[in-house]
Order: sequence, then structure tokens, then C-alpha cells
Amino acid sequence: MTGVLLISSTVSGGSAQAGPAHGRPPGEDVRVVLDWRPCTGEGQRGFECATARVPLDWARPRGRMIELAVIRATATEPGRRVGSLFAPAGGPGGSGTAYLPGSYEKFPEDVRKRFDLVSWDPRGVGQSTAVRCFDTAAEAIAFQESVPPFPVGKAERRAFIAAYAQLGKRCERRFPALLRHISTADSARDLDALREAVGERRMRLWGISYATFLGATYANMFPSRVARMLLDGNVNPQAWVNGGRKREPRLSTSLRLEADLGSAATLGQFLDLCGRAPTSGCAFSAGTAGATQAKFEELMRRLKRQPVGQWTYARAVSMVREGLNRVHPAWTEVADTLQSLWEGRPPEEPAPPPDPPYPGFEQFYAVACAESPNPRNPRQYVALDRLSTRRAGDLGHWWAWADEPCATWPAKAENRYTGPWDRPTAHPVLVVNPIYDPATPYQSAQAMVRQLHDARLLTLDGYGHTALENPSRCVNAYAARYFLTGALPRVGARCTQDVPPFTTPAEPHTRAPRSATGTGPASAGPLFAGPVG
Repeated sequence: MTGVLLISSTVSGGSAQAGPAHGRPPGEDVRVVLDWRPCTGEGQRGFECATARVPLDWARPRGRMIELAVIRATATEPGRRVGSLFAPAGGPGGSGTAYLPGSYEKFPEDVRKRFDLVSWDPRGVGQSTAVRCFDTAAEAIAFQESVPPFPVGKAERRAFIAAYAQLGKRCERRFPALLRHISTADSARDLDALREAVGERRMRLWGISYATFLGATYANMFPSRVARMLLDGNVNPQAWVNGGRKREPRLSTSLRLEADLGSAATLGQFLDLCGRAPTSGCAFSAGTAGATQAKFEELMRRLKRQPVGQWTYARAVSMVREGLNRVHPAWTEVADTLQSLWEGRPPEEPAPPPDPPYPGFEQFYAVACAESPNPRNPRQYVALDRLSTRRAGDLGHWWAWADEPCATWPAKAENRYTGPWDRPTAHPVLVVNPIYDPATPYQSAQAMVRQLHDARLLTLDGYGHTALENPSRCVNAYAARYFLTGALPRVGARCTQDVPPFTTPAEPHTRAPRSATGTGPASAGPLFAGPVG
């Protein structure tokens, strides 16, 4: 079940030779051998698992080793198998060993028939050699519960800033070396070793959310090895790395990515479509789009003055932000919760699991704060809060404070990749994005296409974070054809979602979203699994 690491003295063919940030060091070839066994984890029945051992620092391949937990689903028609397709989780901090079993059925059937789908927990995450800054899950959960989603007022701001400063110190004491070697570039090197381990000459990858940045990084570190790469729910690479500039940025990562604008645009659509639906379809509907928008604003004002039970203003805003990511069933659930709060009734709380897993929320910061520049003075986030709420309304508070833990994060990645982003790849890249994506806005997909050397944009006229998690048979058909034949959609191709918001599968799609251009309310929206997905 463990992987075997073999090091030989031969030069790895095709590796970039531009130093540690651009590939494996010259003269060293690291080969990972995977010993696949049936998985034993909860929800992993029918999948195969293995453990890879890779260098902590790829510049020192004979130094300390770390482990990567790897998982795969073999092709359902092995006689017609084409090869392996990597499906990394979002995040940063997303677990591939949880993501692949949970999302497997969402991949097109033709892809599942012809490819082994492979994922892994990136270094620092999940079941791999992980950043775990608390002794137990209970301690980690207690920390989470002690800190609001974002602070409201001076006292909460002081406590919020102090809590995350202490978290950074706690993590630094436990993992002084690991924290400096879990960058996206480090994971791209791991990915290339896994590609070789499964016997692929070139990379096939379907990346969602933050994994689009991983994909773009891999494509530019190892451009000759890209066979097919689909990037869904895109992170703007230059914005993530602050354009590669060394000076401290004015904006935080999330605001550079315009995630607040994406959330605000998607919330506008949520309230518009809810208001057009009957209360049987959207419980929060006030009968018209305008009345429903006004109802939401009044509810937020009420919660600022007085919580409903344990439901504070910050908790309600955070619930809405997260719920916008997946249209079905989350949009209906968000509407139900908002209506309950409107009526002054605390929503029913699910019973906590008897043995909760370790939440791993600090793993997001361990990657993002170490490689994506953010303002270092915690007081600057007060001004960012004002900026973001002016342009994005209530959801702006959440996004303005999402990156504040990075202000005092102690570690910096030793090996970051900051560009170039336009190195010619062996094959074109397919970029997919919903128009109204609340975490990775449509304009980020447009930026991805501009920055990559050769990429084609497929637009999903729909809502939610990523097309994979908000299914479209049209997108899946294009994706399957791309992976099987290399064929790209025509320039300007667009798809619709299978089931629009506040409808059932039997109801027709009667209204398409407005075109999203610019940064106003008609535009598409961390991203991911942590604050991105």
C-alpha cells in the first residue's frame, strides 16, 4: 500500500532546466512506484488507494521524504481504456481522496468508461503528510467556533486578528520546514511524478477551482507534457501571484481575484430568480425581484441589530456565500434558512457527528498565505472591508476578511511559480466557467484564456461554482470529446445548465442569465474549498 521511491542518476527527459521553480533539478530523476490496494476509508468502496513518497524539497531529492495519499477509480470498460485522467480537488486544502469518491458520478460516463480517474491529497493536506496545528479534531473545531466568519465591530476585530496571529505561531512551531514546501509549484512537481508513476507520457487533467491554478502552473512548468487539460471554475493566475511583483500588494488575494464581485453578482441573480418564483419554489420570495432584494436587505439590517438565536449577521452572510456555490439543492436550502430567520425562528440545526473528522481549515492558509501575497498590516483589512462592501454589499465583509490570517502568517514558500503563463503547451487547454460563479468569477476565466498560450473558452450560461458541481450535459459532452479526441468547442460556444435554480428537472429552462461583462451586477462572480473550493 506504500509507494516505493527510486532515485537514479539519469537526467529526467523533458524537465525544465531553469532552476528550482521550473522543474526537477538537473541530473536527478525521482521515480514513484505506486502499490495499489482496495481503499478502506469511509465512502471509498470500489476505489483503489496507494501512498507515494516524494521529497519534501524537490531541490534536495535525497533529503527528507513526505507521503502523498493517492486514489483512483479504474476505467469501467478496461478493454477500451485510453489511460489516466488526473482530477485534483479544489482548495487549496481540498482532499482528493474525499473529492474523487464524492464527485465521481458527475464526470461524463464516456470519461469514466475510458479513463482511470486519479486524485490525491496534496502535500500538507488530508491523509498526506499534513499541516495539523491542533492535537485533536475537537481542539481544531473549538478554535473555529471561537472565531466568527468575519468580525463586526472593534472588539471582534481585535479578537479575530489576535486569534489568527496565534494560529500562525502555533503552526510555525509544529511545522517549520513543511510550511515552506507546500506551494502550488511543489504540488506540480508531485503531480508530474504521479503522472510518471501511472505510466503516462503526457498529462491529462480535469481541474476545478483552485486546481485550475495548479493546472496552469503545471502547464507552464512542464509545457511539453500537456496532452489534455480542462480547467473549470478558474483562478486568475497573475492575480493569485500579484503579477509576480515583489512589493506588498494593496489588495488581498480574494479582492484581486474579484471573488467579492462574483459573489455579489450571483447573489443578485439568486434574489432575482427567487423573486420570480412562487414561494413553493423559493420560500424567501416576496413576489417580485425588487421586493425580494428589499426583503433580503431588511433581514440583514435586522440581524445586525439582533441575532436570531445563534444566527448572527456574520453567520447568515457566511451561509449565503457558501450556499451560492451549488445550485441544487443549496439554493433552495439557503432560501429556506433566510425565510426562517425572517420569521424570527432559528433554523433547525443538524446534529453534530459523534466522531467528527479533523477539519483541516489551517491547510488552506498554509498554502495560500505562503505563496499568494497579501497586505501584512492587519489594520489594512478595515479599509479593505470598506472597499469590498462598497462594491459588493454584505458579502464583501466575508471576502475582505478571508485573507486577513495571511497578514501574520509566518512562513513563505521557498519555491513559488510566478510566471510566465504563456509557454507553448503540447496541446491546447479547454477553459470552462459558469457566467455567475460566486467564487471564481467569469472574468477570471477570460483572464486565464488571455494568459495561457493556447486555450479555448467554453461558457456555461448558468450559476454556481464550477460546471462539474452544477451539471450540464452540454459541457460534459464537450469535455468527453475533448479528452477522447482533442477536439475543442467552436470559438464562442456556450452551454446551459441541466436544471436552472428553483425548478425541478421536469420544468423547462425558460430564462437564460444575462450576458456578463464588466464588474457590475450583471457579471459573473476563496475561492474554493477554504475561502476558494
